[in-house]
Amino acid sequence: MSHYRAEEVRFYVSLEGNDRWSGTLPAPNRTATDGPLATLPRARDAVRRLRRSQGGVLRQPVTVLVRGGTYFLTDPLVLSPQDSGTAACPVTYAAYRGEGPVISGGRRLRGWRAVRANGRRAWATEIPEARDGNWFFRELWVNGRRSPRARHPGSGYLKVPPVPAATLQQTPWHEGATHLRFGKGDLGPWRGAADAELVLMSLWTDSHLPIAHIDRRKRLVTFGKRSVYRPSPGDPYYVENVLEALSSPGQWCLDSAKGMLYYLPRRGESMRASGAIAPVLKQILILKGNPSRKRYVQHVMFRGLTFSHAESWFAPRLPGEPQAPEVGGYPQAAVGVPGAIHGEGVRKCAFEGCAFAHLGGYAIELAGGCSANRIADCEMTDLGAGGIKLGERVVQRAKAWQTHGNELVRCHIHDGGLLFHSAVGAWLGQTYNNRIAHNHIHDFYYTGISVGWSWGYGAALTRKNVIENNHIHHIGRRSNGDGPILSDMGGIYTLGVQPGTAIRYNIFHDIAALHYGGWGIYFDEGSTHIVAENNLVYRTTHGGFHQHYGKQNVVRNNIFALGRDTQLFRTRAESHLSFTFERNIVYWREGALFTGSSESFSVAMDRNLYWQEGGPEMRFLGLSWDEWRAKGKDRHSILADPGFVAPAKGDFHLQRGSPARRIGFRPIPRGKLGPRGLKR
Repeated sequence: MSHYRAEEVRFYVSLEGNDRWSGTLPAPNRTATDGPLATLPRARDAVRRLRRSQGGVLRQPVTVLVRGGTYFLTDPLVLSPQDSGTAACPVTYAAYRGEGPVISGGRRLRGWRAVRANGRRAWATEIPEARDGNWFFRELWVNGRRSPRARHPGSGYLKVPPVPAATLQQTPWHEGATHLRFGKGDLGPWRGAADAELVLMSLWTDSHLPIAHIDRRKRLVTFGKRSVYRPSPGDPYYVENVLEALSSPGQWCLDSAKGMLYYLPRRGESMRASGAIAPVLKQILILKGNPSRKRYVQHVMFRGLTFSHAESWFAPRLPGEPQAPEVGGYPQAAVGVPGAIHGEGVRKCAFEGCAFAHLGGYAIELAGGCSANRIADCEMTDLGAGGIKLGERVVQRAKAWQTHGNELVRCHIHDGGLLFHSAVGAWLGQTYNNRIAHNHIHDFYYTGISVGWSWGYGAALTRKNVIENNHIHHIGRRSNGDGPILSDMGGIYTLGVQPGTAIRYNIFHDIAALHYGGWGIYFDEGSTHIVAENNLVYRTTHGGFHQHYGKQNVVRNNIFALGRDTQLFRTRAESHLSFTFERNIVYWREGALFTGSSESFSVAMDRNLYWQEGGPEMRFLGLSWDEWRAKGKDRHSILADPGFVAPAKGDFHLQRGSPARRIGFRPIPRGKLGPRGLKR
């Protein structure tokens, strides 16, 4: 029996196109009377017309092929349920073979002229919209490279100076501040600081604070917004967009009062021929369904496209709102920063082989009512915030609005948190049954993967998420040596009750925090019923494994190695079983073994191997080995060199004859640990 497949319909989009043409030709014809379309919105409308002509449901697969070049959008491209395909006849937006189209939410800046700025040879262009208060941006890309704003100090960070302890005690840590005392000589007498912003890192988040006034005699800077948390001594900060700080090639400064942008060119750059692009749109692509009415955007595919040049900032105060200072940041994970691609009510759609680069926020956000979507073989890089957000911060009671069953596989997510430093590589909020697998995530200032958004043992949707075969590294301290600037982070970080969540066959390494909390696997508040097994964790500043508090988690058959301050940490003791820790190898050269609260020994630990090279007697929550075992812990565990091949080089495979087999440790096969099939 033969199966008939309807013939595919193709539309083409090209910079040489015309929206009055049919769009059915890949290039203009000889008489210039027909050819490709010029814009994506026009191509979307062509698909809509075809759908209507076929009775409201596509009878043929449709592919929109986009030729090479940069397509500047004046508004986000919006797809609604009427733009959907079917399983048999999907709608695909794809790059034309061998070409690399870029879908941009930015604008090319022109009209450059040579000037002097801060005593240096510079280029300037007029931005009338900035002078009129209609356009202010914080990112600029020149010839495909991110250009930093003028910054003080030019490299490194200033530090909040010591203050009397009584002053700190008077201000609750979570209330933030509208002013900051600075060290002698730290902030200068700047005339061009009307648009200056101070970026402050406190605890695990960053605050972006417009400077309202600097009193150099009192060494007091006052902000137009409130910081997220109270500044503490030693917290790092810097100032951006000060004309007097414009000093290094590639830097720029926007003076909104004059409506002028100043740029110091890099060697060999001619701005008249440059590709300087500034972001205009907050979002590039919006997939907008309506789960309440069971109307979804579905069976739409995106292949080989690049999405670039979007930037979102804090929403301005609306008329009639309280006059208390707005908060200049988000409580954790830059969670309020949207994705350049935003989905709501999206099902069975896919992004394959796409790039999300040169963005000011998260790359992709699949919010309420998104299920069975797939993001595969994509690269997300040069990100102002993070890679992907799945789910929401609220517990959706209506089934139609719950987000579940999505996949993020074989993606390379790196060099993020460049604007919002507390962003994460992948954030899973109130969502379930998702699979995050075979991804390479690195170079973020905060956490690699964050799962869950309920603090404590309350209601949560998060469950049965599988985090497997990922390689996550250089979190907190980037591979270029910058950082750490934040605290309380993990290679993977979890929150709340989430039965069925599994963390397995991942590699976590080079995790570093500032004041405290650079952990590999981090079970934070209320983390419950999670299994972490067959993972490799090494080179962390504060421990390979940490549980703040939670119930009945299982940590087994992992390798935790080379923690700096400690290897294992438990913050809060509770009467119930905190976690089971079995068949693990713990290997270290410095720092403690197991520290934290010793009010209760409510942990089940057995059949583990512990080994410290040349160190003092190991301690378990303050107890010696014999005292610990007398408590009924680690009765069948051993103290022995595991016999790793080359731990200093990151090779933790076991040599033949390793004593780890005596505890039942099952060696993790070389081909099963970390990503497979990832296209780098």
